[in-house]
Amino acid sequence: MSTFDLEERQVVESAAGMWWMFLLTGILWLLVSIILFRFDYTSVSAISILFGFVAIFDGLNEFIAMTMAPRWWKVMHILLGLLFIGVGIVAFIHPGNTFAALAAVFSFFLIFKGGFDVIVSIATRGEIEVWWLQLVVGLVELALGFWAAAYFGRSAILLVAWVAAIALLRAITEIIFAFKLRSAGKRLAAG
Repeated sequence: MSTFDLEERQVVESAAGMWWMFLLTGILWLLVSIILFRFDYTSVSAISILFGFVAIFDGLNEFIAMTMAPRWWKVMHILLGLLFIGVGIVAFIHPGNTFAALAAVFSFFLIFKGGFDVIVSIATRGEIEVWWLQLVVGLVELALGFWAAAYFGRSAILLVAWVAAIALLRAITEIIFAFKLRSAGKRLAAG
């Protein structure tokens, strides 16, 4: 067993015990998406503040994921966390921006997150059976991001739907990751 294998095994063992935390955050994301799909927000300010909360929550979530990531993935999680928190703060500072500006920020958020999910799913396809689920979620995030960037007939309802869709996609990826960690921990304990 090489030093890399031993180090990787130790990271997975320590992270596997925390699988329930990702399940919990996935359930919270699911609740956020349900709440967002049920309410009708009509002002740009409300939508911007709502998106700010979602972005900051996602940024904090990346910092939690960073604690369990190996080596250079820690840097990626830190960068994503800082980016998402920065985008959330901008949404709070300028809540009266036009729909076009909000959609541009949101599309950037979706494109960056979708690209990250696609990369992670492809990088882990040899180790994880359900890698394709994260790939599908990443591709949907990318599609929503490009649609948000190009669609000019924006309305309050559509922007809320975009924010709710990203919350739902985040719920799915968190729950998938929780069970990936759990199964990896079981494999290590058995083998």
